Amino acid sequence: MRTVIYPGSFDPLTKGHLDVIERAARVFDHVVVAVARNESKTPLFSIGERLEFVRADVAHLPNVEADSFDGLLVNYVVSRGACAVVRGLRAVSDFEFEFQLALMNRRLNERVETLFMTPRETYTFVSSRLVKEIARLGGDVSQFVPPRVAEALRARFAAPPSEPNP
Repeated sequence: MRTVIYPGSFDPLTKGHLDVIERAARVFDHVVVAVARNESKTPLFSIGERLEFVRADVAHLPNVEADSFDGLLVNYVVSRGACAVVRGLRAVSDFEFEFQLALMNRRLNERVETLFMTPRETYTFVSSRLVKEIARLGGDVSQFVPPRVAEALRARFAAPPSEPNP
């Protein structure tokens, strides 16, 4: 069985992420969406919330599972018996960082291959960072994220009730 790891923070999960997941599920026997615990970042959603978003939105894909990991990605890939890592590329600006990361991972373990997939054109401009900013400013993000994620963002950024002026 050919297993691939699709790692990321998924904070939050976007429709672009789901597009890559669904296409990877057609190419590989088994896809593990690996939600990263990254101590250097301060995520908006907890690891449990991010895992729940992924699990709920990939439930229709029988060969996809969600898991979390910390530490080196190459170690996680080996521990899961995977043959490769899938990384999404939205734009040329993503390529330089992702290429550097892929080369570093190859240096750490030459058996870990990295494959790049691009999302549909519809999602090439969608990033978790931009989605969070739009939601924080009260914008509608429903076209960029699954419904449960949109609701969670609305709830997270809901303005507290204002106090009446005397």
